[in-house]
Amino acid sequence: MEKIQWEANKMLGKEKVSTDFLSETEIQKAKYFHQSFPEYSITPLRSLDNLAKHLGVAGIYVKDESYRFGLNAFKVLGGSFAMGKFLAQKSGKDIGELDYHILTSEETRRQLGEITFATTTDGNHGRGVAWTANRLKQKSVVYMPKGSSETRLANIRAEGAEASIVDMNYDDAVRMTAEQAEKHGWIIVQDTAWEGYEEIPAWIMQGYGTMAAEALEQLRELNINKPSHIFVQAGVGSLAGAVQGYFASVFGQDRPRTVIVEADKADCLYKSVVANDGQPRVVGGDMATIMAGLACGEPNIIGWKVLRDYSDMFVSCPDWLAAKGMRVLGNPLAEDLRVISGESGAVTAGLLFELLTSPDLADAKAKLGLDQDSQILLFNTEGDTDPAKYRSIVWDGEYPSVK
Repeated sequence: MEKIQWEANKMLGKEKVSTDFLSETEIQKAKYFHQSFPEYSITPLRSLDNLAKHLGVAGIYVKDESYRFGLNAFKVLGGSFAMGKFLAQKSGKDIGELDYHILTSEETRRQLGEITFATTTDGNHGRGVAWTANRLKQKSVVYMPKGSSETRLANIRAEGAEASIVDMNYDDAVRMTAEQAEKHGWIIVQDTAWEGYEEIPAWIMQGYGTMAAEALEQLRELNINKPSHIFVQAGVGSLAGAVQGYFASVFGQDRPRTVIVEADKADCLYKSVVANDGQPRVVGGDMATIMAGLACGEPNIIGWKVLRDYSDMFVSCPDWLAAKGMRVLGNPLAEDLRVISGESGAVTAGLLFELLTSPDLADAKAKLGLDQDSQILLFNTEGDTDPAKYRSIVWDGEYPSVK
């Protein structure tokens, strides 16, 4: 069985990059924008009291994004806000002046004309872009890397997008999308940032901040001023960077300890931290992991700098750990509420379980200071977006954690 690999961040404390773009003020703008959508409601924060007691910590809280806008994943937060900011910029206005109702009006549509938004996705981000384009009365084109779920493809097409699965990995598909967008005059909505393409990825990260801000508000309603630890998953690092940047901006030097969690077949951020020279590393190949949402081998350069300068530990996780998390969340103890989590959404729960129970990870547990007083925040970033795969793992025992 593949082992979990971890690395404490030796670059921590050499803080250089600003998190001002992820401040409470900036994230509040994204939150107000999302609240203007008719489908908006705050997603639940599940307090898993019995699991926390079983594992010997003070609290485990799961922000459950499977309820977000009826799309079963958090990704729509980033794409929708970036698209809104693009349209605001195009019309010469601030995003605060253009909520959902104004953006979907015929007057705005006539003023802006027809726009096509394009993206590469494993499923959740593309569905969010397609959903938003549909509501904004615009078009979308979505490309998915090889091995993508046909169910996820169908869900994207159901939102009105022109969508297809291409014969290349995620990062190569991103480059192909950029070429097609330049050729046809489309607007790329991608959370992968590269030289010359940084504005929209930063907006996407701000959109993800809505989730982090909601979670902090909900913790404070439980009389918890801040979590002691945050575990957050990373593909290109946009979500992780957004969460890290928001909490670093709010709490400064007193920020929670943060663990960045990747699939071992696509652990570009982990390898970057191991290299310990401040420069991002790239992982190539097929990146064949069940954690499709994390199968990204090239870091978002904006997210990487935030994670490099503020995160405490990076962990490379095999597939069985994601499966373990799915089972733990889907089969709760006593009165704890069930959380339906997909492969990319559950890996943090699987890792936390192992950190608190496995002697092999005792050093990592000690390094993080996980103990009976720890209040731990997790993000379930997706529900069962591939229902057949979910049942294969949770019902049929695919990817066992014991042999």
